[in-house]
Amino acid sequence: MDNGTEFTSKALDEWAWRRGVKLDYTRPGKPTDNGLIESFNGRLRDEFLNVNEFITMQDAREKLKAWQHDYNHHRPHGSLGHLTPSEFVKKRSDQQAGSRPIPV
Repeated sequence: MDNGTEFTSKALDEWAWRRGVKLDYTRPGKPTDNGLIESFNGRLRDEFLNVNEFITMQDAREKLKAWQHDYNHHRPHGSLGHLTPSEFVKKRSDQQAGSRPIPV
């Protein structure tokens, strides 16, 4: 993860420690260390966090679930050949299934 203030808090550190999660930070000033997640984080912030208000945690969960569904099932991604992530996974699994030998 990056070194933004939301990821360097004592609360996050304690949460991770209690759950056995090891936090791994990118080098300061080197967002290209993890370009894919940096791109995703930017989209999440621009398209979801900056345009929604949340009344309760349940409200936030419901809105995030709807955004996630749209992101994965309705929105083509240029990096996936202009397929949605769900279409990409299906196509890839179909290709892998077609390349396996058929047992006799």
